[in-house]
Amino acid sequence: MASTDFEAEIKQLQATMKTIGQVLDLDGMRREIADLGEQVAAPDLWDDVESATRITGRLSALQGELDKFTGLDSRIEDLALMVEMAQEEGDASSLEDSERELERIKKSVESLEIRTLLNGEYDAREALVSIRSGAGGVDAADFAETLMRMYIRWAEQHKYPVEVYETSYAEEAGLKSATFAIHAPYAYGTLSVEAGTHRLVRISPFDNQGRRQTSFAAVEVVPVLEQTDEIEIPDEEIRVDVYRSGGPGGQSVNTTDSAVRLTHIPTGTVVSCQNEKSQLQNKASAMVVLKAKLLALKKAEEKAHLDGLRGDVQASWGDQMRNYVLNPYQIVKDLRTSYESGNPQAVFDGDIDAFLEAGIRWRRGAEKVDA
Repeated sequence: MASTDFEAEIKQLQATMKTIGQVLDLDGMRREIADLGEQVAAPDLWDDVESATRITGRLSALQGELDKFTGLDSRIEDLALMVEMAQEEGDASSLEDSERELERIKKSVESLEIRTLLNGEYDAREALVSIRSGAGGVDAADFAETLMRMYIRWAEQHKYPVEVYETSYAEEAGLKSATFAIHAPYAYGTLSVEAGTHRLVRISPFDNQGRRQTSFAAVEVVPVLEQTDEIEIPDEEIRVDVYRSGGPGGQSVNTTDSAVRLTHIPTGTVVSCQNEKSQLQNKASAMVVLKAKLLALKKAEEKAHLDGLRGDVQASWGDQMRNYVLNPYQIVKDLRTSYESGNPQAVFDGDIDAFLEAGIRWRRGAEKVDA
């Protein structure tokens, strides 16, 4: 314990935090928080519930990010003071405590440093996540629902607001598809590494013979658009269908035809929204999703044109990016980064930060190779 060079370690942490603070633009963050605080204080804030929800959600997320940085900065200062006092008094026990706190802080700084890698064009945006079941029948539908729960639990742990736009339930169990937004700064940059095919291997709870089943689900992540984004869609390119919202097992959750399905005719892109009771609200939400997907499609086509990258996710054998194995052993392993966890239940409960961090570092490495 005594061999630890606390002075050098703490100076390195302080230097890293200074760099992180510059990249995060703390002054800009504080200005935006002040501006959002004024908007929240407006007496007519909740006249527009959707706008108010977004404003308060972003304020909460930004304040949380700032508090995370300042709290970590304070912990480093406290550690320096604790080490100084322990060394002056020759307190071996306090030095051991300082060693443990140093390791915890180093992990926290490393996690925060990940944010500095999120500097892509849309990385700072909120995220729209779509999940659809693939090969594997009812097990795949159940897996799709499990993945949706996993991402929502992750968002809840970070206090990020989630807005569900659409859930299409399978007949027996699980989901055919779902689309939801995670309203937090850098949600897109963080979660974009989750895009791809996820593979589950387990003893199927739906097989009366108890056989092992392999199933797949596809995850798509696109950035939420802002008003300054130029995506114009002529009315004649959109087909609008309305239908009655349905719940699990075919039960009606709405007695009116308020759910809306939009089809972009030129590309065949289809989005649905049934979360709101108003058909107009559902149409507006569906349009948000459609524009985001069309922007992502445009960017994917540009990228494919430049480097021949195939962007289609088939949700089947051959293109999976992460395996979740529950039998004959238990492990979750990312096939790109080789990061793995021996606790699948914790992962399904939203403990995916380490996978996200490994994915972001892997992507940055791949971008440097391509450059």
